[in-house]
Amino acid sequence: MTMDESNWVVLCEPEGKIYVVELSEGVSKIKGIGVIDTKATLGELKIGDSVQFGNKSFTRVAPRLPELNRGMKRRAQTISSKDAGLFVAKLGIGPGDRVLEAGLGSAGLSMHIARSLGDSGVHVTVEPRTEHAVVGLENLRRVKEMWTQFPTHHHVEGFIEEVVDEIKQHCDTFDAIILDLPQHVPAIEAVAPLLSLGGRIACYCPVTSQVEAAWKACENAGLEVEWAGELMERKWGMASKGGMRPVNGAFGHTAFLLFAYRKQ
Repeated sequence: MTMDESNWVVLCEPEGKIYVVELSEGVSKIKGIGVIDTKATLGELKIGDSVQFGNKSFTRVAPRLPELNRGMKRRAQTISSKDAGLFVAKLGIGPGDRVLEAGLGSAGLSMHIARSLGDSGVHVTVEPRTEHAVVGLENLRRVKEMWTQFPTHHHVEGFIEEVVDEIKQHCDTFDAIILDLPQHVPAIEAVAPLLSLGGRIACYCPVTSQVEAAWKACENAGLEVEWAGELMERKWGMASKGGMRPVNGAFGHTAFLLFAYRKQ
């Protein structure tokens, strides 16, 4: 199956807004588009083709990560692509790896992980809040059906420090562990023993006190902290009188990140 042969269509408005539409028989209401028979009106649409509904124009685009990230369902605040990219790079996530992610949320980071793992990887997600997991798992279902490769995925519901035995039923060691949680210390204490030799753990921390606590917990667990800090982002654009300048908007801080390594 190629990217344009799935039962999904990704549409983009001229200004960049993305709609991820599942093809189905019969008429249904699609928010932002209208009441349409998705299979009849979109089923033959090829990537690059355009379609008009009312006064709105849409172009079918390929279901790649940037588009699916922009068009994903949201409930919990998602980790930005800026930070997700650093997680993948500093943890060294690639095909065949085993990754444990606590704090599934809406699955923004999970989509980046799945894209990096391909068919040969294993991805275990953990989330204690059912209302968040429902949204996150739906986003993962979408990308699994649209992408040509997707890792073996298992989901465990609960607080990670309380479900270690269930996690180990799916995978007993991990090459990378990512913790996006309100409290990192109990989680680090619980899952550090699951980290393989040469594996890395990462923590996503909204405030510096969490970074400090996570740092100490990692060292107490026998891990070496490699890097802690923040990744800043500033967008630039064309100036009206020529040249370029920073675009007005929010400054690029999102959270503090910490990475630790198991040497022995």
